[in-house]
Amino acid sequence: MRKLRIGMIGGGIGSFIGDVHRKAATLDGMIELVCGAFSSTAEKSKASGKELLLPEDRCYGSFEEMILKEKALPENLRMDFVAIVTPNYMHFAPAKLALENGFHVVCDKPMTLTEDEAKELEELVKSTGLLFALTHNYPGSPMVKQAKAMVKNGDLGAIRKVQVHYLQGWMATAVEDSDNKQAAWRVDPSKSGLGGALGDIGTHAHNLVEYITGLKVKELAADLGRFGKGRVLDDDGNILLRLENGAKGIMSISQIAAGEENNLSIRVYGEKGSLEWHQEKPNELITRWLDQPKMIFTSNGNDLYPLSLAASRIPAGHPEGYLEAFANVYKNFATHLNAFKTKTPIETPDYPTVSVGVRGVQFIHAAVESDQQNAAWVGLD
Repeated sequence: MRKLRIGMIGGGIGSFIGDVHRKAATLDGMIELVCGAFSSTAEKSKASGKELLLPEDRCYGSFEEMILKEKALPENLRMDFVAIVTPNYMHFAPAKLALENGFHVVCDKPMTLTEDEAKELEELVKSTGLLFALTHNYPGSPMVKQAKAMVKNGDLGAIRKVQVHYLQGWMATAVEDSDNKQAAWRVDPSKSGLGGALGDIGTHAHNLVEYITGLKVKELAADLGRFGKGRVLDDDGNILLRLENGAKGIMSISQIAAGEENNLSIRVYGEKGSLEWHQEKPNELITRWLDQPKMIFTSNGNDLYPLSLAASRIPAGHPEGYLEAFANVYKNFATHLNAFKTKTPIETPDYPTVSVGVRGVQFIHAAVESDQQNAAWVGLD
């Protein structure tokens, strides 16, 4: 097998998420960056490509140029898939064009701005047979995978209650009024979409609930806040959840929680026990039981399920975190893509697919609709 060739859309030099994608994609030696359209201007794109030591003729001025010129290259040279690491409003168009021209896609979340766009991409993936990965990175953590496996195996019994929160404080002041480009586009509905914190971090919390429990959120009731002066998009919110099996859930999200860094945590309660995971301490999974002492599982430690062990790279006690979890999305996608190329059957892929992207967009729209109706219950389907 050779390395898979990736072309990047967005993520120029200075971009936080672009650098994360490049490091994560190449961590396991399965993927190499060969081309890109890294910025909204040709000049900036080529400058970024130069810093990344790419050939000048593989640094493109636009995603349209990249996709069409790469398609014209011989198969042994052209990129295998694209990674879209742009602001939200620039996800749909390049993903659609890539799929229409035979390229697999890895895309940041939320997948699109509207449900119609999300469903159009889902139909394109089905009709073309191409692969599509969404970069929800937290399910890539070995301890999140252990949590999922424990729930699936019935260790906790039937799920009754879920609590999830994702709290940040970086937008507690009007950072969008300074030279903070990341904040500026996030408060702009034309670039972010209907959701502010909902799209940025709420989709992660929603995805984590559905990934670990294996249950869909059936309905929600959302009370959203807009505390930043002049902000029209949510920067805070509390959401009640009803899961498809009758379990209840509580979600709290905020980007104005002063002093918080990246506090994503989840607790899942079943009939026989519960589990607890904190993103800021990702190598531990705390479990509590009706008739046993509290237990703490650790990455690559004892008594783990195969799903968790497969996501660990280094011996127990050596911390694995954000970047490694992100890399697991790319590793599992690359494994599936290699199997696809050799027409080798593969079990259900262990990375977020296009259908997860549709769920995320539905979550955002349902929460906004609920908030507009004074926190009325709204279905996600």
